[in-house]
Amino acid sequence: MTHPFQSLFLNSTRRNLLLGMGFSLLLTACSSGSSADQKLTLTGSSTVAPLIGEIAKRYEAENPGIRIDVQTGGSSRGLADASQGLADIGMISRGLKAEEEGEFQGFVIAKDGIGLIVHGDNPVQAISDQQVVDIYKGEVDAWQAVGGNNAPITVVNKAEGRSTLELFLKYFELENSEVQADVVIGDNQQGIKTVAGNPNALGYVSIGAAEYDIAQGSPIKLLPVDKIAATTETVQDGSFPLSRPLTLVVTEPPMGLTQDFINFAQSEQVHDIVRAQNFVPVSSSLAQTQSEATAN
Repeated sequence: MTHPFQSLFLNSTRRNLLLGMGFSLLLTACSSGSSADQKLTLTGSSTVAPLIGEIAKRYEAENPGIRIDVQTGGSSRGLADASQGLADIGMISRGLKAEEEGEFQGFVIAKDGIGLIVHGDNPVQAISDQQVVDIYKGEVDAWQAVGGNNAPITVVNKAEGRSTLELFLKYFELENSEVQADVVIGDNQQGIKTVAGNPNALGYVSIGAAEYDIAQGSPIKLLPVDKIAATTETVQDGSFPLSRPLTLVVTEPPMGLTQDFINFAQSEQVHDIVRAQNFVPVSSSLAQTQSEATAN
């Protein structure tokens, strides 16, 4: 016959054992839920970030338990963070350069253009490429010289590390050291707000971002480049001269959650999001071809 105290001791031991097992299982579950394969971090381009943010919301809704953290900071940050392992995926608003292709693999998710913007009240409807160069070099400093009001031009330039700056300089054959900027901005929203608040400002931003804000009532307008209207349509048909791919980059062949999210971001499942952000969707075959091109 078991003594009452022995029974109490045995029951207490069993209870503690079960509690210990339960606590161990809880720790395992918590550890599994917070493991790296349940979270993705993307950093980089301020042009790509809002698009990826919306894509991430849909992906999270379809995959409970997955969290995707999206941070801006410019294309240079996206490349640096991916290279240093600070981000799972970098975001850049251009294609990979030849010297980057050995370290990175790129996946195109959409296309965008870079457009010149002025205030909506500015009477100027177009300026030539040479006039843009002269304005940014400080050789032309009044709107009157290009058919506008008798007012000084406020030159708005992008900060170093922004791919929009790189592509703008390349297209207009400028060196950043030549640019006489009155205002230096970071992301597209800063550029749009600066021009919207200054009737005499001239800047350049993502066409997609500009069209989106114009639709929301922002008092800016896009100017043509080389006589081609700066619109999503001209970017889509290839006639606009200043366009670029929006690209996700990794340093290793993607696997697991990283691969699944990249596939999702390239898929037709998000083309409505791409269009809603005023970017141009790319077909799966084109995205794959461009991705393979950056890897070779």
